[in-house]
Amino acid sequence: MAVPTIAITTGEPAGIGPDICLQLLQTQKKWPVRIVLIGCITVLSERSKKLGLSPTFIPFDPNTAYESIADTHIEYMHVPSIAPVTPGQLDCKNAPYVLNTLTVTYQNIQNHIFKAWVTAPIHKGIINDAGIAFSGHTEWLAQASNTPQVLMMLACDNLRVALATTHIPLKQVPEHIHKNSLIDIITLLHQEMKYKFRIQNPHISVCGLNPHAGENGYLGSEEIEHIIPAIQACQKNKMHVSGPYPADTIFTKPMLLNTDVVLAMYHDQGLPVLKYQSFGHAVNITLGLPFIRTSVDHGTALSLAGTGQAHTSSLKQAVHEACHLASQSKSMI
Repeated sequence: MAVPTIAITTGEPAGIGPDICLQLLQTQKKWPVRIVLIGCITVLSERSKKLGLSPTFIPFDPNTAYESIADTHIEYMHVPSIAPVTPGQLDCKNAPYVLNTLTVTYQNIQNHIFKAWVTAPIHKGIINDAGIAFSGHTEWLAQASNTPQVLMMLACDNLRVALATTHIPLKQVPEHIHKNSLIDIITLLHQEMKYKFRIQNPHISVCGLNPHAGENGYLGSEEIEHIIPAIQACQKNKMHVSGPYPADTIFTKPMLLNTDVVLAMYHDQGLPVLKYQSFGHAVNITLGLPFIRTSVDHGTALSLAGTGQAHTSSLKQAVHEACHLASQSKSMI
């Protein structure tokens, strides 16, 4: 059986994306998959020197047998940067370059060259400063693949947290919480837990939106009007769903004991708990896409770029999770 090939986009070139990619592949030689870095070879070469690394870079050729690639070699697919890169210094001119790495990788996903995709961190602000509307990897991937429903989930060894809403202002969250959209989200989460993670009857615990899950309507009506009806509809469809639970108690050990995944209503409701527990070791997984995509749980860390102090632990977990999912999932593209 051919070894699956996984792409890693190297992210914002002024951040730690190139660093952690290079450091990880230099420190761990043997992988159960073939790994290809997607980025500018000039940036990768210069960053290697700055980090005191001396890898041998070779252009990726899908027609070359993986067994013939030496362990000391790093395969890459070259996407040229637009402006020179200085570690730690963002440049709007390179915003299109970052998006080009995504486009090139997606094209190769469509052509079945890559089995899975791991993303290093990008800087949403500098892309928007360049005049390009950009919400994040998750939204870009959904649009590129014409996927109507995707779901952001972060996972560590003993906790999974999915998000009903992602990168939107807090004041807009309530208007995005609707019965029908929650039914779709819970259904997708149930299917992904069952088919990608091999959990036959996943238990989904759902957070309320308001303090104390609305306190029977005294602290907000979203639970009564939308969240509870969505849960009941999914229960009628034989899904193991419970809640809504107050967010300040759902993450206690007794509550999590029989829970396979928590569905939080918004980004900062669910992720602080997970990141407190496992920051640097968690994996960001995009559910619902017709291909496998994982990512790190951190940002670009501009102050660490080029210093050799960036940690590779989250990227390592993201690659391992992509390997695991690739071994048991079939791409739908």
